[in-house]
Order: sequence, then structure tokens, then C-alpha cells
Amino acid sequence: MADAQEAATTTAIRTAEASGSEGNVEISSVHCNEATGDEDFLDSPSEMKNQKKKKKKRSTKKKKKDSYVAVGQTDPPTIPIEQLYPDGQYPEGELQVHPGDFNTFRSTSEEKRALDRAQKDLYATVRHAAEVHRHVRKFAQSIIKPGVKLIDMCTQLENKNRELVVEAGFAVRVIGVAAALSAWTVAFDPQFDPLLEAAKAATEAGIAHAGIDVRLGEIGGFIQEVMESYEVTIEGKTYPIKSIRNLNGHSIGPYQIHGGKSVPIVKTDDQTKMEEGEIFAIETFNTTGRGYVVEDGECSHYAKAFDVPHVPLRLPRAKKLLGHITRTFGTLPWCRRWIEREDGGSATINPKGAKQEKYLMALKNLVDTGIVTAYPPLVDVKGSYTAQYEHTIVLRPTCKEVVSRGDDY
Repeated sequence: MADAQEAATTTAIRTAEASGSEGNVEISSVHCNEATGDEDFLDSPSEMKNQKKKKKKRSTKKKKKDSYVAVGQTDPPTIPIEQLYPDGQYPEGELQVHPGDFNTFRSTSEEKRALDRAQKDLYATVRHAAEVHRHVRKFAQSIIKPGVKLIDMCTQLENKNRELVVEAGFAVRVIGVAAALSAWTVAFDPQFDPLLEAAKAATEAGIAHAGIDVRLGEIGGFIQEVMESYEVTIEGKTYPIKSIRNLNGHSIGPYQIHGGKSVPIVKTDDQTKMEEGEIFAIETFNTTGRGYVVEDGECSHYAKAFDVPHVPLRLPRAKKLLGHITRTFGTLPWCRRWIEREDGGSATINPKGAKQEKYLMALKNLVDTGIVTAYPPLVDVKGSYTAQYEHTIVLRPTCKEVVSRGDDY
């Protein structure tokens, strides 16, 4: 069953197996002359040493130093990102021009440059989040392998994320401003490669056509055109690849991962425009099924509704749980497994003993009253396959910055 769940995908990117370590060089006392077929005997250790040196000279170029190790990070990563960039100057993302003739003035406008400089603190915060994501996803790419339990994978990644942020400061700043979102898909069978390539190419098309004063419905058309130009052959049967029409990208706002604007991945008549200063998650989902997902299965992901009006609660347990959710996560998504931790989801925010127990009735009450929104799994038809890619872009006054871009994707 294809799972296109957006709230917390368990998918990740296909990783090329590193072959950087050189194999052991076996030195033989007999060397065959390829030109004559004669055997040349290396009679002395010095001669063998010279032969070894010659072999090294013929070796390929040195592998490029890992970009994360180059900034002082360990492998696997253990150093908090703030310590790697003590001056607060985090790596700038990939810069692209805003599309359209009506935007050409932006790169040279002194007024727009001044507006850009005024937002340097915002950019630094989002770049910080993006750098954390790049380091964690590199770690993810090293541990995601066939046979690994999903629960073990998730736990390792969550612990690594906690390790790389100074939670007391970083979480508050990012939650109050914005976040850097990015997603990718892993497949261990090359027959699925076209499915991954389609989602990746469609995401890049969405990024390329996104920009200030661009209409959202038009972006969806460009995404769909690229996505549905692909097909995939699985077990000898060829399937057209479709965009999942009821899933979208979205704007990102303060304390709101899913902002008020949606970026469709199929062509629509939506005339809403992207605006200067906005942040968007450009994400695409595809499928070999019908191109439409429905909710199905046990729900584990939730979020407190944004701008929810005051609702009187009669259950004391519901009031207690709501207080814990508000204090720990605000309006950001969370999963039940987190509140079942000894720290209730945050070792910094909560004292020891914040673990939530016997809370299911209280949680149901919060969902039924609309205070908390449930995000159950989303599925297409049984037997179909899906892939997803996502990047975060900032619509700066002078340019468009893909803050989540890395050397992997």
C-alpha cells in the first residue's frame, strides 16, 4: 500500500555506497611482464618498495573531502551545529533568480538589497535549521539499509537531531520564525529509480518556476508536466507515473509548518500569488496508482490546531494533556511515541517524569473538540508505489534561496 504521508515520512534518499577506502595492496614477489609474458622476480625489499610506489602513482585522484567533515564535524556527526559556526554565519543555500521579466530588476535594485540585509537574522535562523537537516540526513543515509527496523531508524535519527541542536535556544528561535523542511526517498531496487527520478525532477521544476508574483496554479502545471512525463517498469509491467492531486507543497509561517498557502502539484486555476519574503516547502508526491490518497490505518501523528478558539474542556486529563502539548510542541506536529518518552518529548522543556500515560481518552477528546488535529497515514490503492522529494525556498527580495540544498540533492 503506497504511503504518501506528509506529516512524518519514513522514506529517505537512495544512497550510493561509498567506495572511498582503498583495498589492501597485496605485494607479490613475482611480477608478470604484460608485454612479454615473462615473470620478473623482485629480489630485494627496496625493489618491492619502488614497485609499490609506482602502483600508487597510477591510482586515481583522491576522493573529495567530505563537506561536513571539512567544517569540523565528526563522522558520524556529534558536534552541535552552533559550535561549528560560532559566529552564527551558517552556509547560504543555492541562489536562483526569480522567474519572469517583471522580476529582473530585483538583482540590481538598491532598495531590494536593503530589504534583503534587513532580514539577515531570519535567514541565519532558517539556514541554521537547514544545516542541522543536512548533517542529520547524511547520518540517515549511512544507517538506512535493508533489514533495519523503522522504529530503530526513527529513534536513531531523532536522538541525533537532539544531539546536534542546542535545544533551549535553537528550538525557540526556529519555532518562532520558520523551519527548513526537506524530504527524500530511498529504494534499494534499481527498478524503482524512475519513480524517484520523477519526483526529484518535478520538485526541481517547482523550485525553478517558483518566485515572487508567480501564481500557484501555474507552478502546479509545471510540476505535473515533468512528473507525468515519466513511467516506471516494475516486475515487467509498465506504469504511468502520476502526481498525487490531493497533496501539495505549502507556505511556512511562524509557529505554523503548514501555512495558509498551498502549492499544488497538478495544474489548477488557483490565481494566488507567491509574495516577497514568504517561505515555501516545494514538495512533490507521485504514485503508480490512481493519483489520489485517503486516510487509512492507526494514527500516530498530531498537531495542535493553529489559531484554535477557546474550547471548554470537562475532562481533567484532557486539560493536563493540552497543557503538556502546548508547552512542549506548541502548534508543531508530534507523534505519540514522543510524549511516551520519559521526558515527554523534550528533555530541556520538561522536567523528569513528564512521560504521558493513560492519555488516549484525553487525546480523543482534544481531537473531537477540534483543538488537536489528527494526521493518519495517507494511502493510494493497494500495491501501488510512491516517492517524494521536498526542498525549502526563501523568496528573498533580490533572489530565491534554496536553503535546504546539499551536496546529496
